[in-house]
Amino acid sequence: MATQPISVHTRVTVSSEPPVARVTLHNPPLNIIDIPMMRELQQVLGEVESRSDISVLVLEGSERAFSAGVDVKAHTPEKVGEMLHEFHAVIRALVASRKVTICAVKGACLGGGAELALVCDMVYTARDAVWGFPEIKLGCYPPVAVVALPAVVGQKRAEELILTGRQISGDEAVAIGLANRSARVEEVGGLVEQTLTQLKSLSPAALAVTKKAVYAWDAIHFDKGLARAEKIYLEELMKTHDAQEGINAFLEKREPRWEGR
Repeated sequence: MATQPISVHTRVTVSSEPPVARVTLHNPPLNIIDIPMMRELQQVLGEVESRSDISVLVLEGSERAFSAGVDVKAHTPEKVGEMLHEFHAVIRALVASRKVTICAVKGACLGGGAELALVCDMVYTARDAVWGFPEIKLGCYPPVAVVALPAVVGQKRAEELILTGRQISGDEAVAIGLANRSARVEEVGGLVEQTLTQLKSLSPAALAVTKKAVYAWDAIHFDKGLARAEKIYLEELMKTHDAQEGINAFLEKREPRWEGR
């Protein structure tokens, strides 16, 4: 069956070849997740979810970057509330989806990009992909990761990655349980296709119900935890001097001057 476009967007490309739909991030050069992309992702995820002939969703980016993260300009006081609302709507849609979600990672997979991968059911990554949650270097933290990452990789590993902003390779992402398998960049597509072949032979109804039953973390805990992380982010973190300083320093291309307040 030929691949069929679902809809046309400016920040993502969507196509389907039932039972598989592919959503490709397309915001060159680094697939930065800005608010328009968040809204497009919400729309296409809703479209895919409504398709009874689709049981698997593949999320991917480019060879240079799956995504280098959420747009730093969207972290300013006048935009941060809207940004969190829109981005977390995408995350919640992925977590609640009845489709099996597969993420293919090449190049940069940082911040919000790594959070998108984190909440997918399976992840295949290039060995030399660059993973990380660098928000702490801006005086911020990744709300989705602080809730979900400990359940996926363990508390100690999660705290190290979140509190230091250390970057890791695709191979290390596999070693700690953040991804399923790694390969050379040109072989990542083959890993995805192997899994798609297995999934295509299975019952779509059974896959949907089984996914609902087996989560890496309790869905109720995740929803409540994310709401709490959002509240702390907006009501405490964004009112600190250092959070504003970190964002301004990044935008002004200079080193931040932390004051501890």
